Amino acid sequence: MSCASCSSTDGFPRGCKNNGTCGTDSCNKLTVFDWLSNMKLPNGQEPFNIVEVRFKNSRKAFYRKGKDQNLSIGDLVATETQSGHDIGQVTLTGELVRFQMKKKKIKEDSEEVLKIYRKASQKDIDVWQKARDREKTIQKRAREMAIFLHLEMKISDVEFQGDGSKATFYYTAEKRVDFRQLIKDMAQAFSIRIDMRQVGLRQEASRLGGIGSCGRELCCSTWLTDFRSVSTSAARYQQLSLNPQKLAGQCGKLKCCLNYELDSYLNALKAFPKTETKLQTIKGVGVCQKIDIFKGYMWYAYKGEWMNWHLLKTDQVKQIIELNKAKKTVLSLEDFSQETKVESLDKVFENVVGQDSLNRFDSPKKRKGNNKSGSRKNSNRKKNA
Repeated sequence: MSCASCSSTDGFPRGCKNNGTCGTDSCNKLTVFDWLSNMKLPNGQEPFNIVEVRFKNSRKAFYRKGKDQNLSIGDLVATETQSGHDIGQVTLTGELVRFQMKKKKIKEDSEEVLKIYRKASQKDIDVWQKARDREKTIQKRAREMAIFLHLEMKISDVEFQGDGSKATFYYTAEKRVDFRQLIKDMAQAFSIRIDMRQVGLRQEASRLGGIGSCGRELCCSTWLTDFRSVSTSAARYQQLSLNPQKLAGQCGKLKCCLNYELDSYLNALKAFPKTETKLQTIKGVGVCQKIDIFKGYMWYAYKGEWMNWHLLKTDQVKQIIELNKAKKTVLSLEDFSQETKVESLDKVFENVVGQDSLNRFDSPKKRKGNNKSGSRKNSNRKKNA
């Protein structure tokens, strides 16, 4: 799901081999549209000296550039780390970076804002490329080591530092895991510094990426940055069946898209009476069975006659409830029920496969061998006669 590098060697692009476009959409991962790019700064104001840099998958950070560095979106830069340097891609520059820092509550003079050493040279890119090519094999070997040590953890991703001296292992675990022996074994086998970082199931899905049931890439891996809690009440308000196989995403949790239209459903449900309220009639007590939020319909059934449903509008239900509050009873729900129109289908469907009937397989077929044997016997009898 991610390109190794979009740099070029000898005029040929690397990565997904698409010059100008991205075939895997990883170049557009968590991108921000710079709507201030066409606006000029006022006279006397210097451009903002902090840029946003994206690393593997969804990890982003803010870095301070030097005075003589002219950076643009898409440049590969060598950034400062605790030891060595890392290689990242510039994703945002200009005044919009200031708004992003305010949104994430990061001050300009904060210690989190490190500096950019230089633009990445071809030598830096080659070292970074070799380190990234080792990630899959090292991840497989690390999983085998964890299984051998009987550790209840899943190593989901490995990210190398730009200089290849350090690797960060992202893992998920339900319980606390003692991986001290695992770090010793991996440091001895790979000859690098090891950093273990635990992530949640939603963060794991955002790093790995994938295709959802809607046919598009996962929201958490393309544009979603804050993961809000999703409860089963969101599915109940939207009249969805509580099927865990359909409501759960690739992370095993409830889908984040259940919260997208929840506010619209809650606003629409304010015009509906409570479904727990029962309608008192002379014929019987009406109990709500189903509602249609878009059309404003409610279906009621009498106690003991659960198979017969009566369609009512929300205004009619409110009218009956007001009459019941005034200690007045209605004769029946049939006086208020709406008739549902069923459209007749005038189309005649033809058999596109053939004109054979469906019962053609019921009658057993005659065996050809028996007919041949019978004909041979008759011919022999005629010869003998």
